[in-house]
Amino acid sequence: MKTLKSLVLGLALVIVANIAKADEPVPAVKLTKNYAVEAYVNSATLGQNTELASVIEDNAKFNILRGKAVMSFTKADLIKHADENKDVRQDCATTVSEVESNDDMSIVKVDMKYSNFTRTNYVTIANTGDGWKITNVYSVFK
Repeated sequence: MKTLKSLVLGLALVIVANIAKADEPVPAVKLTKNYAVEAYVNSATLGQNTELASVIEDNAKFNILRGKAVMSFTKADLIKHADENKDVRQDCATTVSEVESNDDMSIVKVDMKYSNFTRTNYVTIANTGDGWKITNVYSVFK
């Protein structure tokens, strides 16, 4: 009987400890500029999408200039496209350069040079409450 009481008491303590721990807020991961840019470049060039959703702000906009037409997409559209192209490696040379940066936002230029054309992505990253996240990408083809 004494063993049964000890076992029940021990089990109750484990349950209470887990419930108390579950109520603690999980600290938000602070994303850096470099982490956000690397996740975007890895997705666009290597098809590695594991971190992509976490570095894109929910209301981010993606625009592509094709000829004289501008096509606009949402985060959901980009994630869907990335998932459809998972593990597809682009045959291009990629360079990344910072165009402008301050404590609140940064604009990064990502050039993807293919044999016949270059895709230039202007990626805007903002310092949100959850760290640095992509808020806008504007792509042009040359």
